[in-house]
Amino acid sequence: MTESNESGAAARRTDRTEPVRQGERMPDWEKRFRAPRVSLPDWAEDAPDRSLFVSNATGTYELYAWDRSTGEQRQVTDRPNGTTDGVLSPDGEWIWWFDDKDGDEFGVWRRQRFAGGPDELAAEGLHASYPAGLALARDGRTAVVGRSTDEDGTTIHLVRTGEEPVEIYRHRESAGVGDLSHDGSLIALEHTEHGDAMHSALRVLRPDGTPVAELDDTKGGTEELGLEVLGFAPLDGDTRLLIGHQRRGRWEPLVWDVATGEETDLALELPGDVSAEWFPDGTGLLIAHSFEARSELFRYDLAGPELLEIDTPPGTVSGATARPDGSVEYLWSSSAQPSAVRSTAGGVVLDPPGMKSPGSVPVEDVWVEGPGGRIHALVQKPAGASGPLPTVFDIHGGPTWHDSDSFAAGPAAWVDHGYAVVRVNYRGSTGYGRAWTDALKHRVGLIELEDIAAVREWAITSGLADPERLVLTGGSWGGYLTLLGLGTQPDAWTLGIAVVPVADYVTAYHDEMEALKAMDRTLLGGTPEEVPERFEASSPITYVDRVKAPVYISAGVNDPRCPIRQIENYVHRLQSRDAPHEVYRYDAGHGSLVVDERIKQVRLELDFAERYLGKQG
Repeated sequence: MTESNESGAAARRTDRTEPVRQGERMPDWEKRFRAPRVSLPDWAEDAPDRSLFVSNATGTYELYAWDRSTGEQRQVTDRPNGTTDGVLSPDGEWIWWFDDKDGDEFGVWRRQRFAGGPDELAAEGLHASYPAGLALARDGRTAVVGRSTDEDGTTIHLVRTGEEPVEIYRHRESAGVGDLSHDGSLIALEHTEHGDAMHSALRVLRPDGTPVAELDDTKGGTEELGLEVLGFAPLDGDTRLLIGHQRRGRWEPLVWDVATGEETDLALELPGDVSAEWFPDGTGLLIAHSFEARSELFRYDLAGPELLEIDTPPGTVSGATARPDGSVEYLWSSSAQPSAVRSTAGGVVLDPPGMKSPGSVPVEDVWVEGPGGRIHALVQKPAGASGPLPTVFDIHGGPTWHDSDSFAAGPAAWVDHGYAVVRVNYRGSTGYGRAWTDALKHRVGLIELEDIAAVREWAITSGLADPERLVLTGGSWGGYLTLLGLGTQPDAWTLGIAVVPVADYVTAYHDEMEALKAMDRTLLGGTPEEVPERFEASSPITYVDRVKAPVYISAGVNDPRCPIRQIENYVHRLQSRDAPHEVYRYDAGHGSLVVDERIKQVRLELDFAERYLGKQG
């Protein structure tokens, strides 16, 4: 058993990996993490040459301002643990960014001039909180700020420069700011006052807090249906709100006129989940379609109506935005090719200087019959390798998320070291219909593991995986499933690597941020006091004494989502019976935004696997 506990300023020094010595060759897996990366640039509605993006160019993910008219790029934030939450005001004059403490997600909004200068408190009078959405008005002085705290639940405030904030909404259940209309006269909120944190209802308010309209698909039926805000029409006086709904078993967009109540259903004949945003002139919609781990883009002309495909390479579009000239910029990648911001006008939009990331191997699709239907898995293996191979089951987080045919440095590192990698879109994953996503309620964790077990059986019987060299790993919800799987399926796994996991569900519930408490009440049907048997059945610590495989755990000491105390409880149980395990604690929250720290963690995971399974490849 080995433990490492580094925190504070010392950790920010010692957590840096050793530089590559002169004459040594940096391995490809490390290059993938170090290569400069950028996010899809956001742009100012009334100053479209001004953009905001995230980059790791300095070795830490920070916000950057980009003036397209001059080509100048400027780093906006500079914090030891990085910054990624930022919003550019519609007039292009201000950059708002969220200032928390070392990744704990509890903090305040600050702002800085686009051209540079000192930071200032953006919403004076509002104390620190978890963020619950932000919308900025075109007048440059008005904002709608969502907040969440354990004491107050969710509150939403109208903030005007030089005035005291005005509270316009308050509820114990989770809620968030959706959007602010183009002329600033309407505010759209998502809320879960009905107690189902997986399925939101919508409310539109005036700036004084008086209600204008309500839409709630959770009422009047046996099905649990959700709604989401996609954005107001980009025209003054236009009361059309683009929203997402689940009325036909998957996410689809419709246009809701909040003044008249009229709903225009687009009825797109696309099999997967569909999201959308307005083209800047309001005449059409940019459609993003996600289906079976891949995605594509379309333009929907409202006058026709007509759906026109936008040419993008096979793979995954992680984000897209329509520009005023009618072009579309999008962040694209595949499992074999690193991400790039491209444009339908031609070429790469942002190409950061420096080292280029090596590619990886393509993903293969596998469909496996499971207890709840066909399960989609994505498989990568070293080029030219034949089984049976040491195999890593890399389980995604969420749980309402999915693995896709997109570039991921972590799985590619395992492949470089001779492992096959299997990623499973278990029940609870998105992109396969509402019923698949919602199936995990009440038997939380156990349902997902049934699907993972079915894919594991396929991997062995197909000849891909060596049953004596099977690694179960994942981060966040994937880390939770790792620990739960090691305890409920103790003979199935050779090794477990859990990153920022839920380990003791009851303690995690009491320590986590309020929005996640609401999600857990929805998933499990109540609090630990109301449904103790469900929390017990779904908690890894219930089964910790059955764990046979060596366990590696990494945890952020400031994590508000999978807090450190509940992980310590699990570790103490391992210690009490001298079970083989290693723990690495680092000074950040739910993951790190520091490249060196990420590389260090991957190296520790690879080394742990090598010690127990031997060197592969």
